Amino acid sequence: MEARVGDPVIKEGSRGGRSPAPPALPVGATRSLEEFVFHIAFVRGVSPRTVEAYRSDLTALHLALATRGIDGPVQVGPADLRAYLIALHEGGRRPASVARVRSAIRTYFAFLIDEGVIRDDPATDLPAPAGWRRVPRALTEQQVQQLLESIPGTTPLGLRDRALLEVAYGTGARASELLALRLEDCRWEERLLRFLGKGQRVRLVPLGGPAHDALVTYTEQARPLLVRQQRRGGAGAEVIFLNARGGPLGRMGFWKILRKRAAEAGLPEGIHPHLLRHSYATHLLHHGASLRVVQELLGHSRLATTQIYTSVDAAYLQSVHQQFHPRG
Repeated sequence: MEARVGDPVIKEGSRGGRSPAPPALPVGATRSLEEFVFHIAFVRGVSPRTVEAYRSDLTALHLALATRGIDGPVQVGPADLRAYLIALHEGGRRPASVARVRSAIRTYFAFLIDEGVIRDDPATDLPAPAGWRRVPRALTEQQVQQLLESIPGTTPLGLRDRALLEVAYGTGARASELLALRLEDCRWEERLLRFLGKGQRVRLVPLGGPAHDALVTYTEQARPLLVRQQRRGGAGAEVIFLNARGGPLGRMGFWKILRKRAAEAGLPEGIHPHLLRHSYATHLLHHGASLRVVQELLGHSRLATTQIYTSVDAAYLQSVHQQFHPRG
């Protein structure tokens, strides 16, 4: 007779002995899981192999949640599910395996919604492994300061580079957004920049003091000199950031500037423009910005995309816990 979910399971040991049965599921989890297994097996006609895979994955989920005092699906929140998937990933599970678990979780909670067991689906915005399996690297705040303060502001190109990197880090803009920025997109008195992001979505991003000052200095003192280098009939005078010939600065040019300035500042190799965007988001969250605010500033259409930054720096989280928890 096949064992039901939550029944004690006896496994043969290597010497013929019996290993202890795994901990039993809480009653609430057992009942919900049994109903789900019955539904997919006999109502939907899912193959026995898939049923067992779902049963195994969801049993493991509920056992893990039970160790945190979560006894049934009613108590499960989005953060609990996300933390579980991240734990699987960090434990060495392959992305395909984590994706299978995610699929089981989404199917399970969708069933519980249909059955009226729960009111809100915690798995609705559960990100796919491709959305979070690569944790973005971020510069430390000291490294950013080291980079920006090492750029001399004594030449037109030096003033441009300082403004470019200050604005890149100060707004978290994508490289494409930054290089398309025009003078008309600058609201100087309000210290706001207008970016046209993905999907033609327009957003306003505040400009901090150092970035504002660097951009004003560049546009007033250095940019007019670069415009004069522009060849007759050439394009580029309408965008803010120009190359040495007065044309629009391109993505490769941006990358070369950052690589050159990072090397001069003594920073490690592998620094790229998008790393400044990662650093911007990470540092905002470190200083207490809400996830929703960071989502708006970055121009993400889905909150799940922004949530990747909540797991960027485990060492930082540990240090905060040790600093502020009474028994840290």
